[in-house]
Amino acid sequence: MSVPELEPDADWNRLYIDGEWRDAASGDTIPVENPAKQEVFTEVPAATEDDVDAAYEAAEAAQPAWEETPREERNEIVENLLDELNDSFEEIAGLLATEAGAPAYRAMGEFATATGDVEMALELEPPEEEVRPSSSIEDKDNHVVYEPVGVVGVISPWNFPLHLTLRAVAPAIALGNTVVLKPATDTPITGGLLVATLCEAAGVPDGVVNVVTGRGSDIGDRMSTHPIPRVISFTGSTAVGKRVAENAAGSLALPALELGGNAPFVVTDEADIERAARAGAFGSFFHQGQVCISINRHLVHEDVYDEYVDLLVDHAESLVVGDPSENEDVTFGPVQNETQRDDLLEFIEETREAGATIETGGEADGLFVDPTVISDCTNDMPTACNEHFGPVAPVIPFADDEEAIELANDTEYGLSASVFCEDAERARALADRIEAGMVHINDQPINEDHNAPFGGVKQSGLGRYHGEWIVQELTEPKWISVQGEERDYFVFE
Repeated sequence: MSVPELEPDADWNRLYIDGEWRDAASGDTIPVENPAKQEVFTEVPAATEDDVDAAYEAAEAAQPAWEETPREERNEIVENLLDELNDSFEEIAGLLATEAGAPAYRAMGEFATATGDVEMALELEPPEEEVRPSSSIEDKDNHVVYEPVGVVGVISPWNFPLHLTLRAVAPAIALGNTVVLKPATDTPITGGLLVATLCEAAGVPDGVVNVVTGRGSDIGDRMSTHPIPRVISFTGSTAVGKRVAENAAGSLALPALELGGNAPFVVTDEADIERAARAGAFGSFFHQGQVCISINRHLVHEDVYDEYVDLLVDHAESLVVGDPSENEDVTFGPVQNETQRDDLLEFIEETREAGATIETGGEADGLFVDPTVISDCTNDMPTACNEHFGPVAPVIPFADDEEAIELANDTEYGLSASVFCEDAERARALADRIEAGMVHINDQPINEDHNAPFGGVKQSGLGRYHGEWIVQELTEPKWISVQGEERDYFVFE
C-alpha cells in the first residue's frame, strides 16, 4: 500500500485514533507556519483531554492482541514502515524543509537517522528466558521472562521531529507495545501526522499507533498523568521534563527523558586547529544550533585561542543562508519560532554587555539569526551558562587541563561533550573526567549511533535510547517460579 500525497498544503486536519482519521473533540485547529516565510501553510487539530483519553483507551485495547502477534509478523509490518519511509524520501524532505526549516543536507541526515531507527527496531530482542535455581528452596527453579510494558506515551520535540519520534515509536511497537504520540506544536506533521500516515500505509493494526496533535498547555499534562501508559518518553527542555517526570511518577509510569544540554567542546594546545575549527563550526551551526547535543561552549587553550576564533569566524561567514523550501543550496535556515529568536538575541546582547566581543553575527532578519561567534567569553555569561539552543558560538579560553575540566563540568547539564587533542592518552583522560553521558574525542558532539547508548547525566535526563538500552525501558522482567517436589512448610504437621 502506498501513502497519499505528502504535500505541506495537504489536508492535515485530522487526528489518528484507533485506525481512524477524526476531528478533534473541540473542532478547533492550530495553524502551522513555515519558519522561513513566517506564513501559515496548513492547520492541524487542537486535541482535547477527551481526545487523549480516547487515544490511550484505543492503545490499551489493542495492546494484548499486538503483544500476542508473533514477532515475525510484527517485523513484517515494521519492515513495511521502513519501505514506506524509503519510498517517500522526497516528500518527507520537502515537509522537513517547509515545517522545520531544514536545509537539504540536514533533511538527508535526519531521514537517514530515522530509517536507522526503524532498522534498529527490527533487530531488538528482549533477553532470552533465563532459568536460575532457587537460592533458598530445594527443587525450585526461577524463570525470568521479559514482557512488553504495555502502552507507551511519546511526547516528541520540534528540532528533529521525524527522527526523535521514530526512535521511540519504532522500538516500542516492534517489542509488542502500543503507542500514543503527541508531537510538538511547531512540527505536528513531520513529528506526528506523517508518522500516522506511514503506519497506516504499512498495515499497522488499529490502535497500535495513535496520534493526537495539540498544544502542550492543553493536553501535555493529560498525556503524562494518564493512568494507562506504563512509560512516558519525553524529549525536550529540562524544565518541562521535570514536570513530565513528576506527572508520570504520580501514575507510577517510568519517565524516559532526554532533556537539555550545555555541551563543552574542549580544544587543547595539542589539537589540529584547522580540523577542530571545522568540527566546531559544524557542532555549533548544524540545524542553526537547534540540537540538544550541539556545542554550547567552545573551551579553547589560550595558546591556540586567537587562531581558533579566526577560523571559526571564517566558517560561520561561509554559510549559505536562505529558505530551504525554495533553495536546495541553502546550508543555514531559520530558527523555529519567535520565542527562540528573541531568547537568542537577548542572550547575545547580555553577553556583549558583560564584556564579550561579537566577532561576527549577532543580529536577525525575521527568524534568520546570524551565525554568531563571540570571543572574550567567560563561563558565566548568558550564551555560555544557558542552553541557548541556537547558532551561537561563545569561545572561552583556558590555561591547562584542570581549568578545562573545571569549566566543562561547571553546568547543571551532562548530555554530550567533545575533546580535541592529538595525544590519545591525554584526550581519553580528559574525556573520562567530563561529566556527560556521551563524550566524543576528535569529533564534535552531534553524533548518534544505534550501537551505542544515547542519553545524559545530571539534569540532562533519565534512561538511554538505542539497542539493548532501549529494550530495558520498553520491556519488564517477570519472575515465574516452578516448585518440583512438595515443600515442607514447617508449620504444618
